[in-house]
Amino acid sequence: MRVTFLEHSGFLVDLPSVSLLFDWWRGKLPPLDERKPLYVFSSHSHPDHFDPKIFALDAPGRDVCFLLGCDIKLTPRNLERWGVSQGAAEKCRVLKGNQSCSLPCANIETLPSTDEGVAFLVSADGLLLFHAGDLNWWHWEGEDKAWNNNMAANFKRYAEPLRGRRLDLAMLPLDARLHEDGFRGPKYFLELADVRRFLPMHQWNEFSFTSDFLAAYPQFAGQTVPIEKNGQTFRFP
Repeated sequence: MRVTFLEHSGFLVDLPSVSLLFDWWRGKLPPLDERKPLYVFSSHSHPDHFDPKIFALDAPGRDVCFLLGCDIKLTPRNLERWGVSQGAAEKCRVLKGNQSCSLPCANIETLPSTDEGVAFLVSADGLLLFHAGDLNWWHWEGEDKAWNNNMAANFKRYAEPLRGRRLDLAMLPLDARLHEDGFRGPKYFLELADVRRFLPMHQWNEFSFTSDFLAAYPQFAGQTVPIEKNGQTFRFP
């Protein structure tokens, strides 16, 4: 498994039989292996997760499928505005939370998000990968107490299907804007599921925040793979 961190929450995961592109909106995309299918995931419509440029990946001869969170509306007006061809539109699947679909090289499950759209569970080549999108425990200092309590309840409810499951790779928000409250989401995920490798995301280039997280929770050091820069590539056996 080769994983390239593109930027923010964007990753390209290369597996033996398929390439998986998650939430690409910024960052240089490495050359794609044209021999393998390409599955393109956009968790939701926020511009730091979805850019219509993804549809240009529907190049002649490429086996591609677009898996989109339910708030990305493929209306005729949007298809025209985004310059999406009829052929590319036919390769799109719009998914709500708690749905599943099967593709030739992967099975996909979704979880609802505490923000917009969905989170993705992808089973391929005997591995299970999780990209949380904006499914996170968003606890904002100064926010209304009832709002924060409702967020906590929804987050735990939406994440529950992960309980005890082995996740070979989990891409989870670790957002420095929340300060120490940003630790809540990844800590809960790492305790809920059997996570083998955790790649932090949604860090707004504040990569040192991973060190802060590990200083507070050193028990997760063996699972956490710190990211140091955009475009960094990791190879996992």
